[in-house]
Amino acid sequence: MRGVFHGKLNELVENIGASYRDYPINSSIDPTLLPSRNRIIEVIHLMRELLFPGYFGKQNMLEATMDYHIGEKLIQIHEILSDQVCRVLRYANDNQDAAFLEQVKDRTEAIVTEFLGKVPALRAVLATDIQAAFEGDPAASNTSEIIFSYPGLFAVGIYRAAHELHTLSVPLIPRIMTEYAHNLTGIDIHAGAKIGHSFFIDHGTGVVIGETTVIGNRVKIYHGVTLGALSTRGGQALHGVKRHPTLEDDVTVYSGASILGGETVIGKGVIIGSNVFISKSVPEGARVTVKNPELIIRGRAPQEFKQEENLDWSI
Repeated sequence: MRGVFHGKLNELVENIGASYRDYPINSSIDPTLLPSRNRIIEVIHLMRELLFPGYFGKQNMLEATMDYHIGEKLIQIHEILSDQVCRVLRYANDNQDAAFLEQVKDRTEAIVTEFLGKVPALRAVLATDIQAAFEGDPAASNTSEIIFSYPGLFAVGIYRAAHELHTLSVPLIPRIMTEYAHNLTGIDIHAGAKIGHSFFIDHGTGVVIGETTVIGNRVKIYHGVTLGALSTRGGQALHGVKRHPTLEDDVTVYSGASILGGETVIGKGVIIGSNVFISKSVPEGARVTVKNPELIIRGRAPQEFKQEENLDWSI
């Protein structure tokens, strides 16, 4: 049976090549027009070094060498991101003449420069997220523990950078960034969502925040929370339509809750209990819970236990 593969190699190549022509999955197979996921991930890690100096990458940075470190990271990010942004802008347009390519280069330079100019603002809002995590989690020993190890901050940090690129109308790259965080943390935040300061995701696994979600300031959500759409059966006809809920300031959503619909507004200060399903607006200051079930523990003598309502819990 040896040599079977090599005997069929030409046939395999011909059949697979034919499938590329019959079932194209992209508009062009020119690799220069496709972004590199690995390079975009490299940008993410360089951004973390820039956003959290001393925590990632070079850890013995001195005050005297700080400016050099910042400049080095900016140059590295600019080089990689410029290449990737240029690729996706070209990929999104069939026109590839010389005049268009010159416009793309100018637009790329403007986008990347503006994005890097947002680093101080990104650091400022992430500082509020870190403080919210520390104040909201009694298991946290210090803020360094949060920066190093909390998946919620990792996912939110990547989302905040991706959101800035999204607002600059960069295609593909923001989604690649947030899906990288999703793969590592189980937290799925679309780059198009709008999230205020002091945002804390506790534990995080299974959290879904849809594209048109709007979240106010000082909001806290737990694992398994879905901020989703009521239905996506409309497909592409729903593109750009507000499909996901709005959470106003100071809302807390406990684990397993689902809040759905573009017209659903959760008012300021509302507390949503675990495993609640909501598709209608909730007024300011309300508490929403599912009626506690009765537990039956079977042993020598069956017993029923009525659970006491307890909203303000943590894990």
